[in-house]
Amino acid sequence: MAVTGWHRPTWAEVDRAAIRANIQNERTHLPENVALFAVVKADAYGHGMVEVAKTAKEAGAKGFCVAILDEALALREAGFDDFILVMGAVPQAFAGVAAQKRIAVTVFDIEWLTGLAPLPTNLDVHLKVDTGMGRLGLRSMEAVREIEAEIAKREDITIEGIFTHFATADQLETSYFEKQLACFREVVGSMEVRPTLVHCANSATALLHEQADFDAVRFGISMYGLTPSPEIVPALPFELRPALSLYTEMVQVKELMPGDHVSYGATYEAEEREWVATLPVGYADGFIRAYSGFQVSVDGVLMPVIGRVCMDQCIIKLPREYPVGTKVTLIGGPNSADVAASHLNTINYEITCLISERVPKKYIN
Repeated sequence: MAVTGWHRPTWAEVDRAAIRANIQNERTHLPENVALFAVVKADAYGHGMVEVAKTAKEAGAKGFCVAILDEALALREAGFDDFILVMGAVPQAFAGVAAQKRIAVTVFDIEWLTGLAPLPTNLDVHLKVDTGMGRLGLRSMEAVREIEAEIAKREDITIEGIFTHFATADQLETSYFEKQLACFREVVGSMEVRPTLVHCANSATALLHEQADFDAVRFGISMYGLTPSPEIVPALPFELRPALSLYTEMVQVKELMPGDHVSYGATYEAEEREWVATLPVGYADGFIRAYSGFQVSVDGVLMPVIGRVCMDQCIIKLPREYPVGTKVTLIGGPNSADVAASHLNTINYEITCLISERVPKKYIN
């Protein structure tokens, strides 16, 4: 059973107003007839799936995209009656569950269909085309037509949509993107019947490219106020508002003497008298060992994490003595998810997704 740490001073704060603003700005950016589907997989990129879904729906999202069937079932259990698409692979054995719960699934292989037993009720499917990502997907017009023909023989499956995913949409150089886009358009044009929902746009595509001839966008990372990649920031049509901040408090403050060491491996040694604080957060919370050397902030003043980050605690160097209980910003403000991603040599997606269920989420605005 997952345990959430409500009785310890470490928490994530999620700003609903930021999520609403990002969605509403994107909606203004889109043609009127193009729907926005909120991508809430991976616990809404660490922001809390159910609460984010509520906020997204209030802001104008017309449905949701998830990665696995269990995420879709959790949304249904939470009372969402909206469109839901599972973008990952759903085993044949669970197709009936998806159909009964009116959850659309992704089809990317003819064998999935040919081996599928008759279903008790209609199942909506979205065909996934691999136009160059190299992950899931049908790789030719012939494969798409073959699946169309197979589904035409059945009364229990409807092709509701078709989609693809771009490998380089978050780059300013667009030649590979244009190649994928042309391929997708050609595949869609070859179909006997154009599906109701033709969609190709992730966040980067939705922000940077025209969507007039498509039916929906899948708004993911940028719904949370994070840019798909640093290089496209100058080209964004509006400013994104980050929604998540991660906080903790100092639980012990002490003065080190020259030669004193800090944390496992004794990798940090004080060269002079200095103040340090122990924080109740560690790699079990998603504040991983690689955060050693990262600078957290107290009232905008940056302070380094010293020594090795432990499972449940870490230590920061202070410029002076602070009282126990002083609030520390781990992620947010001057040390944003993008800054953290740069320190960890990764992407901002990973920063928020790393935050574990042990960290409680508080929703504001």
